[in-house]
Amino acid sequence: MNATPLLDLFNEDIGHTEQLLELIETEYHALGENDLTGLQDILANKQPLLNILDQHGKNRSRLLQDMNFSPDRSGLQMLAQQLQNGEELIQASERLSELLEQCKVANLRNGRIIRSNQQSAACMLDILRGSETPSLYDSTGG
Repeated sequence: MNATPLLDLFNEDIGHTEQLLELIETEYHALGENDLTGLQDILANKQPLLNILDQHGKNRSRLLQDMNFSPDRSGLQMLAQQLQNGEELIQASERLSELLEQCKVANLRNGRIIRSNQQSAACMLDILRGSETPSLYDSTGG
């Protein structure tokens, strides 16, 4: 049983996910500086990485299924038990999972900043249009 293609996909995705995490951090700084051009460039670089990660995830699932294992964590563990380099496979999987979780947390943080900026911009537009008087607090005290 040859799991080298599976391990290669994990290792490639670790590199792609590290790049994605770096882009998300760069996005955070660009959001703080209101660098719209930088944000557009970041988005243009993030999209291909997300597509590759999605495709590789599907490929990993297919490889596991082709070897008659379930396309989930338990299937990967069962495969690893049958391989000499099984521990390496599990470690790569865990590293990828950790990086993806870091990306998720950082992306949620950036999303909160974006929503806050959108609300501020909407409020400013309302003030400029004269459709709303500025208030310090909303009806919930926020």
